[in-house]
Amino acid sequence: MKKYNIAILGATGAVGQEMLTVLVEQNFPINELRLLASKRSAGKKVLFNQTEYTIQEANRDAFEGMDIVLGAVENDLAEKLLPHAVLAGALVIDNSSAFRLDETVPLVVPEVNPLDIMTHKGIISNPNCATIIALVAINKLHEYAHANSLVVSTYQAVSGAGNPGIHELETQVSQVMNKEEVTSSTFPYQIAFNIIPQIGGFDENGYSSEEMKMQNEGRKILHHPDLKVTCTCVRIPVYRSHSESISISFDKEIDVAKARELLANAEGVKVMDDPNNQVYPMPLDTTNQDLVYVGRIRKDLARDDNKSLTLWCCGDQVRKGAATNAVQIAIKYIELNK
Repeated sequence: MKKYNIAILGATGAVGQEMLTVLVEQNFPINELRLLASKRSAGKKVLFNQTEYTIQEANRDAFEGMDIVLGAVENDLAEKLLPHAVLAGALVIDNSSAFRLDETVPLVVPEVNPLDIMTHKGIISNPNCATIIALVAINKLHEYAHANSLVVSTYQAVSGAGNPGIHELETQVSQVMNKEEVTSSTFPYQIAFNIIPQIGGFDENGYSSEEMKMQNEGRKILHHPDLKVTCTCVRIPVYRSHSESISISFDKEIDVAKARELLANAEGVKVMDDPNNQVYPMPLDTTNQDLVYVGRIRKDLARDDNKSLTLWCCGDQVRKGAATNAVQIAIKYIELNK
């Protein structure tokens, strides 16, 4: 089996660290592993698959000899460094939003649009975490009945803001319990015992940047430029796993029984839908694994026809919403190029 030289840009962050875990789990065929991070992290030691690696400083010359580069850094660094990885001959799979809406860059969820991988010109983008979770949940329904609009509310864990988000929730819970002054730096308000109905900045229509990703990225991934999405994104005091309420209107009729049948056979989906016995997806169920759990499947009572459904889904946004999706793209790329 051919082995590949792999680099992780942002190897010390939450997503970069999870990428390492997923590479081991997937038994990815690695020849050389290069871990890249900021200058302040260079020289640190990381244990991967029982071998110790030294973090190297990320710079324009750090990608020579690499076959695949997994990006796990913010937009500014992605834009600055990843084009140099392409010039060095690597395939880049980037987790930032820097290239997602670039017409020349495929935006891929392997369960939904794997063949888009083959259109790459050096960079493949990983979608937003909430978009990935939603599209895995609805894709088979869309293939059957063709979705025309979505009304989505997301309940997003603090780990969506990386390690600083987790640290801030932990710190604030301790501060509240000890009756200390609560300090905030990662989020605009206290997140402990609170929810914040804002993720990202607002546009002229009052929608946040996170909310618009659901429509803009969803249209691109589904090749559905007319898809209409109204989304509200909320940060909640949960460590890990995003939850979403999704109401879908379709062009064709579809009932609850058919939806359950389709979802039971959908790649990447686990159905947990027995509300009478209190069986439904929750963040604790879906943490540290890669499936999107779907439940609470029911008719949308706001519509009088038989062309609408409402469901609830949860998924681990650090894994399926970021690290795992990127590694799955790499695996699919290898399969498609055999």
